[in-house]
Amino acid sequence: MFAKNVIDSDVFLDMPMSARLLYYDLGMRADDDGFVNSPKKIMRMIGASDDDMHILIARQFVIPFETGVIVIRHWKVNNYLRGDRYKETRYLSEKEMLETDDSGQYFLVNESGIPPGIPTVYPDKDSIEKNSIGKDRQDKSSQKQANEMFERLWKKYPNKRGKASVSDKKKRELFAIGEEVINKCLDRYIKEHNEKLSSGRFCPEWKNGSTFFNSGYVDYLDENYISNNDDATSPALSNDGSWET
Repeated sequence: MFAKNVIDSDVFLDMPMSARLLYYDLGMRADDDGFVNSPKKIMRMIGASDDDMHILIARQFVIPFETGVIVIRHWKVNNYLRGDRYKETRYLSEKEMLETDDSGQYFLVNESGIPPGIPTVYPDKDSIEKNSIGKDRQDKSSQKQANEMFERLWKKYPNKRGKASVSDKKKRELFAIGEEVINKCLDRYIKEHNEKLSSGRFCPEWKNGSTFFNSGYVDYLDENYISNNDDATSPALSNDGSWET
């Protein structure tokens, strides 16, 4: 099992998909204490790279030992086994090197980092730091591009309220969808709104910018959009100022 507070965390979701899939496979093959004695074999089976394991170690989702065994740090957070079903791990010497905090996470008894003498499949400290720095730079670059795209779209949107409610994560989601697609949604919404105004049909106020960019744009995607221009059921404004159909 996998706890949502672990796999839904930003730290986990920010990892590449291949690293996340490796974590799931390790979790499915671990013993009842969360130990895996053949991580290299599992990596070969699923086509995971050394970098995927490096990331899991650097982000502290697994703890490696000199013997080549690894343990899943959040195993006791992810899983609970009844006493009559629990079978203790064979890797007792490694287990003795661990302690568990109040949340159920494993930590090395004498240190919180990676133990010395890590097998060659794992990087040294400098490699981990370089990988982490590279990932941070990539994340910052992607966020910068997402922010720039959002600013261009925001300038075009008529109701500039709620800008601070559009999170960086949402901006990255919009960036992943693509500026051309979101811009098309925006054009459709503006055109539909203006046509309702000019025709005398009932028309609500412009949505707050935050409402449109957080969720409102979804109705205007190609797969969801239905034009309301010929909607005969929409009320129209009569000569006496009342709404009629």
